[in-house]
Amino acid sequence: MKYWVGLLILMLTQPIRAEGELLVVVSRESRVDSLTKSEVVDLFMGRYVNFPNGDKAKVFDLAPKSEIKGLFYQRLVNRTEAQIDAYWARLLFSGRNTPPKKTESPGQLIHEIMSSSHAIGYISSQDLTDSLKVVYRFEAL
Repeated sequence: MKYWVGLLILMLTQPIRAEGELLVVVSRESRVDSLTKSEVVDLFMGRYVNFPNGDKAKVFDLAPKSEIKGLFYQRLVNRTEAQIDAYWARLLFSGRNTPPKKTESPGQLIHEIMSSSHAIGYISSQDLTDSLKVVYRFEAL
């Protein structure tokens, strides 16, 4: 009995994880083949508006409270979704930058990426299709 209670406590205290691996993707037609973590940070945090090759980047984000979104920013910059929202609120208020475009679902995000060779976003590996190209893969925990 103690074993089962201990196992249950252990399971309940583990962080929730999105199924599959976390990937940063672009359209198959994109001229971008790979990015470093630093380049991904710069794009998603609004520091750069262009890919390293000079092409303009259209950054897409998932809707608030998405499990994948929370995991993405935690792994990318070790920040919670609330901290990311506060970061973008400061930049928006100061007129320095605008946040990535929001999509309501991974399906909509994939549609936006497939529609433009300049789009970039993040998905779970379960949502990967042949029309997308992986440019960054997060290391396993």
